[in-house]
Amino acid sequence: MQSYTIGQAARLLGVSPDTARRWADAGRVATHRDETGRRLIDGRDLAAFSVELARQSGDDGEEPYTSARNAFPGIVTAIKLGDVAAQVEIQAGPHRLVSLLTREAVEELGLEVGMQATARVKSTSVHIDTP
Repeated sequence: MQSYTIGQAARLLGVSPDTARRWADAGRVATHRDETGRRLIDGRDLAAFSVELARQSGDDGEEPYTSARNAFPGIVTAIKLGDVAAQVEIQAGPHRLVSLLTREAVEELGLEVGMQATARVKSTSVHIDTP
């Protein structure tokens, strides 16, 4: 089974290594040491913890009701407006998401660089790559 370092786990969870380390120190996620003394998190434990975190973040009552389950909260980093269409970039943790939408939608949402926004993805085709 694959194991992850604290830094790798932090990247996957979208938090700082310090946050992941504090969670491990508090016993929120189990760790073990490898032969060199590095703390590792088993893949199954990390997967279960990430699901728990997602459930907890959805309990704050601030999320709008939607059928799209893949939400990427982040910050708007760029907007390119055309006459009819627009391109909006959002940085959500380590993920850069680019959305093409109408100029009218950008204006109705009041999107501006620097504001918080959530990119939601609903797709019938998702490709998964492994390292």
